[in-house]
Amino acid sequence: MDSEESDDSAPRETDSEESDDAVFKALANPTRRRILDLLRARPRTTGEVCEAFPDLDRTTVLQHIRVLEGAELVTGRKDGRTRLLALAPLPIKRIHDRWIGEYTRAAVGLLARLDEDSPR
Repeated sequence: MDSEESDDSAPRETDSEESDDAVFKALANPTRRRILDLLRARPRTTGEVCEAFPDLDRTTVLQHIRVLEGAELVTGRKDGRTRLLALAPLPIKRIHDRWIGEYTRAAVGLLARLDEDSPR
C-alpha cells in the first residue's frame, strides 16, 4: 500500500476520543495538575498563575496554560490588560463519566460478588 493511501479498515478516532486524549495528555503533567488545583479555588490572572511557580520561567508556565486551554480544561478571557484564567470542569466530568465511573461500578460489583462468595 502506498504511504499516501489510507487504510479504510483501521479504526478512526472520533472527536470525543481526540478530546479525551488531549485531556489525558494535559493531566499527565504534574505542573499542569498544580495549575488546575490553583484555578479550582478561584479564577486567576495569568500573572498570578506564573507567580505561583517561581521555579519556572514565565514562558514555560504559559506553554503549560496553552496545553490546558487546548484540552479545554482552562478558559481565558481578557479583562482590560490582564487575562483571567478559569477552570473548565466539563472535560474532567466527561472523563469521569466515560472512564472512572464505569470502572468504579465494575470494581464495586466485583467486590460485592467476592463478598457474597466468601465463607462466613
